Amino acid sequence: MVIRMRRRTTASTAIRLSITAIFTSLVFVATTIFSISVPQTRGFFNIGETMVYTTALLFGPFVGAFAGGVGSMLADLFLGYSHYAPATLVIKACEGAVVGVLTQRKLKFSSKLQWKVFTVTFGLIAGVLLGVIGSLYYSGSVELYIGFPPPENPTWNLFVPKFFWYVLGGLVVLLVGLMGFVFEPEFGWLIITTLIGGSVMVIGYFIYQQFFLGPLFGYYVIAIAEIPVNIGQMTIGLIVALPIVRTIWRSLPSLKG
Repeated sequence: MVIRMRRRTTASTAIRLSITAIFTSLVFVATTIFSISVPQTRGFFNIGETMVYTTALLFGPFVGAFAGGVGSMLADLFLGYSHYAPATLVIKACEGAVVGVLTQRKLKFSSKLQWKVFTVTFGLIAGVLLGVIGSLYYSGSVELYIGFPPPENPTWNLFVPKFFWYVLGGLVVLLVGLMGFVFEPEFGWLIITTLIGGSVMVIGYFIYQQFFLGPLFGYYVIAIAEIPVNIGQMTIGLIVALPIVRTIWRSLPSLKG
């Protein structure tokens, strides 16, 4: 009996380590493979949050923290942003940990109707954030970088109209609302979970830029300007990660536990 338990523990540990390594790599790839340069803010948008949230929602705070922190930090080093790497390690690890912890501590409502209202409310928040932030900071001429490693010059130069972000924000509200009413009312809790975790990321980078990079490199203006960029990154991560997680939960219900 003791030998069997030890074998199960060893196998479980090996599986967990493998999962952690795989999803750390996925965070790294997601962060480096796609980025948009926003000249107005001197910042870059990436889709790394999609895998940080996916990992934390599926596997909890420890795997989420490690994959989010280490994967994102390695991406910073790979892309040449070594001055951000120490902060990224801490900030993205905290982001993954917060999402993972909150996922395991769901709110309890007395009826499905309350869950549905909750879901629609936060779907509305996510849609409005995407529409407003996108139209203000991601419309106009943008430089798109796609590839691994990313090319030195932009893959495409695009013009994105403000109307595009308004339509996309409206679609987010519609889709999240439908999921709350038709599929899973508790979906709203995942939305607020990722919003809270994303807020940790936004605040963390602002503090680091304002009080650490600022005195060294004069990044005071950039610290303020990149807040909406990070909010947009958080919102896109939420919109992409939640359907992925829901699909995986339906295929592998054991992960939901």
